[in-house]
Amino acid sequence: MENTECKKEGRNFQKVADIVAKLREECPWDREQTNLSIKNNLIEEAYELFEAIEENNDEAMVEELGDVLLQVVFHSQIKKDEGKFDINDVLKSLAEKLIRRHPHVFGGIDYSQVEGEYHLKKWEAIKQKEKQRESILEGIPKRMPALMRAVKIQKKMAKVGFDWENPEDVWDKVMEEIQELRNAKTEEERKKEIGDVLIAVTNLARAYGIDPEEALHQSIDRSIERFQYIEKKAREKNISLKEMSLDDMEQLWREAKSKGL
Repeated sequence: MENTECKKEGRNFQKVADIVAKLREECPWDREQTNLSIKNNLIEEAYELFEAIEENNDEAMVEELGDVLLQVVFHSQIKKDEGKFDINDVLKSLAEKLIRRHPHVFGGIDYSQVEGEYHLKKWEAIKQKEKQRESILEGIPKRMPALMRAVKIQKKMAKVGFDWENPEDVWDKVMEEIQELRNAKTEEERKKEIGDVLIAVTNLARAYGIDPEEALHQSIDRSIERFQYIEKKAREKNISLKEMSLDDMEQLWREAKSKGL
């Protein structure tokens, strides 16, 4: 049964690869695409998948996982057309890496008696060695969302002891950076200090065990709900938002907040 399922998966994957190859040959739009021209599609599809996962929407996950897979196959087909590599090279590289980074599964090494933290350190050590990195901060994508990138970097530094001992120490740093922002005189200084404030607040979120990216998303969602409440009240009064005073909008904003929005 398992072998039959594997064959089915292989046939379906090959079908997708053949369709993408045909599209590259016969569809004018697909044929003119490059890895650069479609690079943002991968990010957009990944976020749509992220949303489907958060909503625990299995039907949407099936579709969005397919869209993410399409990007992988499409990028690989472009490189195949250029004579550089193909999807088989991608799959081979992935398989080798998975085996190499799991010696406790494929290497006959027994880690069953050690803690999960040991596994993580072993994983990091293997990655460090195979990538030949001089810094533990290398390999973090520069185009990650800024808050996510900040957390990733801070966690890497924390692993070697470069971290705050308690939230109170971070609070002092946050207030210090806010004061420096207040004292900034030029646009360039303000830009720098705002960045430092955000870094400090990210550290504070970590100290409290909070994902700052998630916290900001939730705050944005609340802001949307509160503003939509203002819009709803404006429609009920048959007036446009431009006719409503700032004081009235502020009052409705507080009203929405009091209602738990």
